[in-house]
Amino acid sequence: MVDPQARIGEGTTIGAHTVIGPNVHIGANCRIGASAVIDGWTEIGDETEIYPFASIGQNPQDLKFKGEETRLVIGRRNIFREFVTIHRGTRGGGGVTRIGDRNVFMAYVHVAHDCVVGNDTIFGNMATLGGHVTVQDFVNISAGSGVHQFCRVGRHAFIGGYSVITKDALPYARTVGSRPARIFGVNAIGLQRRGIPQETVTKLKRSFRYLLQSKLNTTSALHQIERDPSLMCAEVQFVVEFIRSSERGVILRRA
Repeated sequence: MVDPQARIGEGTTIGAHTVIGPNVHIGANCRIGASAVIDGWTEIGDETEIYPFASIGQNPQDLKFKGEETRLVIGRRNIFREFVTIHRGTRGGGGVTRIGDRNVFMAYVHVAHDCVVGNDTIFGNMATLGGHVTVQDFVNISAGSGVHQFCRVGRHAFIGGYSVITKDALPYARTVGSRPARIFGVNAIGLQRRGIPQETVTKLKRSFRYLLQSKLNTTSALHQIERDPSLMCAEVQFVVEFIRSSERGVILRRA
């Protein structure tokens, strides 16, 4: 059931019993599975795959939402597996839920209103983002994990299975657990897979020692990292700026 006002790109295939609303724009060479629902003011980039029973672009689960025009913008070559739910933004949260390119959302993943997801991320089965969450590039959020509203997950972060993230999760780190979540060091394997030089990984590990193992408070640890010229690189500087810009606080509890 494709509304005649919907715009469907060349080469896109649509399965049986799928419902596509009037304000939907789907790019070229996409594949939409059977019984999926795509509605609202939703834009989907080229070569995206949406599997059966996914729900894309529906109203947000925010009691303040009154049916206003808000958007969902999805980039290219994303994969949404069965029963994934992605909601549009809210007026109070900026009005747009935004997803980048080449992301994988496994079955039952939920992305709430006003979230921003970067590029090349992987969400395990049943991973959940509360509203207004930011997930940066190359993040892996494992099965069953939940990220609290307004939190950030830094780039190249790994969130272990069934973790509960209530503060910002450090970039380049492995964060696992729920009572509370803890840092299990640098995401060394993930960084190696992405081609990050071993020298950079070593600098990150040394920087994390200041943050997690020294007796310095966070402010002093950051100053110490910046004073050490042997540690300075773009990745370490990114960690420093990520911590300083945090509004909810950062998970810095050692495993």
